Parts: sequence; structure tokens; C-alpha cells
Amino acid sequence: MVATSPAPSRRPSGALLRWFGSYGTFTVPQAAAPIAFSLIALPLTGDASSGATMMLAMTAAQVIGAVPITRLGQRFSALPYLRALIGLRTLALVAIALLAGIGAPFPLVVAGAALAGVVNGAAYGMLRASLNQLVPAARLPRALGVAATINEVVFVSAPVLAATLGSLSPQAAAWAMVVLGAGPMLLLPRARVAAGADAPAPQRGRLRLSPSILLWLVCGGASAASISAIEIGAVALASSFGLPPAWGVVFPVAICVTSVLGGIWVSVHGRMPRRRTVLAWLAVTGLGVASVVLGHSVAATIVGAMLVGAVLAPLATYYSLILDALVAPENRAEVFAQLRTANALGIITSSALISAASVEVALLVVMTVMAIVLVVVGGVFTAGWVQVRRLRAAHEDAAAPREPVGPRR
Repeated sequence: MVATSPAPSRRPSGALLRWFGSYGTFTVPQAAAPIAFSLIALPLTGDASSGATMMLAMTAAQVIGAVPITRLGQRFSALPYLRALIGLRTLALVAIALLAGIGAPFPLVVAGAALAGVVNGAAYGMLRASLNQLVPAARLPRALGVAATINEVVFVSAPVLAATLGSLSPQAAAWAMVVLGAGPMLLLPRARVAAGADAPAPQRGRLRLSPSILLWLVCGGASAASISAIEIGAVALASSFGLPPAWGVVFPVAICVTSVLGGIWVSVHGRMPRRRTVLAWLAVTGLGVASVVLGHSVAATIVGAMLVGAVLAPLATYYSLILDALVAPENRAEVFAQLRTANALGIITSSALISAASVEVALLVVMTVMAIVLVVVGGVFTAGWVQVRRLRAAHEDAAAPREPVGPRR
């Protein structure tokens, strides 16, 4: 009689719940920073738009530091190193709050923002890589779907929290970032490998950026550019329709609502999507951007924002899953740091285009990039499908019985 092993429980373990809590609190500083930094900059410079300088410093530092700091971490135990990175970010946020409280020169506050950002990419990569040790591969899509939902909820709620506390005091918003951003240091689960999950890899190696990895990093950056072009240009879009600037909030809200719904769908679906589904998601993103830039109306812009937001979480989950499959376990932290860097570069590109030209130019560039990405990914998927069909046909031919050849007469 063969003993059957019990089916794995679908209920999240305590360690996984702690990871979700770590992931959510880790995201708070980045989500709250645009509002909090503007409120901090206003009394120091007299101009709330100076907060963008702090955001640029944080994002640029993240791009610069992501890969070197991740590679440096290969010499140390992963969990203590991750806690150290989050501790450094927390100290930088404390410095920002203290400097803002005493009215320090603004360049010092900008330096604090850069120090907070320099470890962000590496910390994110290591945090995401640790998920593979907590869940088996079959449950990874659902876990990433839950993480994507948490991410979207945080990006909706953190700015509201920052604005509410900032109405009392700019330092209150900064201290909220400090307290909540330090959450992972307490919540991070110990590295206990779940049944069916990947054990930590003892070997170390440099990540080689293959064409497949580069393709999905570019896709991640293009998706981030699509979202940020609408969110950053929201006020300009509202003004172009003759609406008060405050109406600009409608477009990011449309993105946030559908992105949360998209995250919930991924969590419930819990499977690796088919290639044609991924192509459809990329097409929806391009269609949404096209609706915004070519629709020339409030309704078309809202519909476009909703379309882009609806596939944000599904695409982010797929990028994470496909990059996970393309690299060795010891390179996961670095590739996820690269993905974070690609997202940051997409945001920087949209911001630069809006600042240097206009929101319409930024959206046109993003729409063109999404069209190119769609064509390239479609070509890659088609080539892979053709290759699989050829291999299957060759295998069937080799396995087919052959008629015996009779003697010649």
C-alpha cells in the first residue's frame, strides 16, 4: 500500500504573513515620499515643487546603488544584510526628519533622501528573493499576486496618510515614514525553507544579462513609464481640459482603483499566465496610453488610466515570475534589484520628458515604446511557439513505428 502525502495547506503560514507585512511596510516610504517630501521642502525653500528634487535624488541613488550593493551582499548572510540595509534607510529617514525639524540647509535634506534611496533597490531585490524560500513554486504566482495587491493598497493609502499627518506638521509625515518603513526589521521571518520551496543556494555567481532578461527588464521599465507619465502629468492633463488643477487627482485614482482590482484578480487566479494573455496585457497598456494621448477628452483619459491600471499588477507579477525562472537561485536578488532599477529608469524617463517637453510628448514616446515592446515580445513568443511545434513534430516522427522493408525481388 502506497502512502499518500497530505495536500499542502492553502492557508498562508505565519512566516508568509510576516513577509507580506514586511513587503507592505517596506513600500511605505517610497509611496509616501512624493507628498511628504513636498511638505518638508515647502518651509525650507518656499516652494513645494522642491520636493521633486528630493525624489530625483532618492530615485537616482537607487539606480546607482542597486547592483553594487546587491553584489556586496553576496559575501554576507542574506537576512542580517537585508535588515542592515533597511536599518540604513531608516537612519537616513530619521536624518531627514531631524534636519527638516531644525530648518537645516536644503542640500543636506536632499543628501539624506539620496542616502535613503541608495539601498532601496538592493533591499527590494533581497526581500523579493526571500519569498522563494517561504512558498513552493506552485504557490508563487498567488503569493506574488497578494504582494502586488498590498503594493497597490499602500500606494493608495500612504500618500493620504502623509497628507493627513503633514497637515499637522511636515515632520509628522517624515516620522511616519521612519516608523512604518522600519517595519521589516521586526517583521521579517526567519529563513525557514517551506516544503517544495527553493533552499538558499550556497554558490555565488555574477548575473549575466541575457537577451531574454533584458527584454523583460525593458518591459518592466516601459510599464513603469506608462503609469508614471499619467500620474506625474495628471495636473497638466487636467489643465489641458480646462479643469482646475485639483481635478488632476482623478486620473491617478482611476489607476489605483483598477490596479487594486487587478492585484486581487491575480491573487485569486494564482497561476502562471499564458503567453497570449501576457501579449493581451501589453496591448491593453499600449491601448490605455493611446486613449490618453489621442482621446483629447476627460472620459477617454479616465478610460485610458483605468486600462493601464487594470493590467499593472498582472504584468508586474509576470515580470517577477519570468525573471525568477530565467536566473539561477543565487542571482535572484540581483535580477529583482535590476527590475526595480528598470522601473525607476522608466519613471525618470517620463519625468524628464514631461519637464523638458510636455506631457503629450512623454505620452507619445511611451506609446511608441509600448508598441515596439509589443512587437518584439510577440515575435519572441511566436518564435518560441514555432520551435516547440517543430520539436514536437520531430519527436512524433522519431516515435512513429516504421514499416519493415521487405527483401528485394
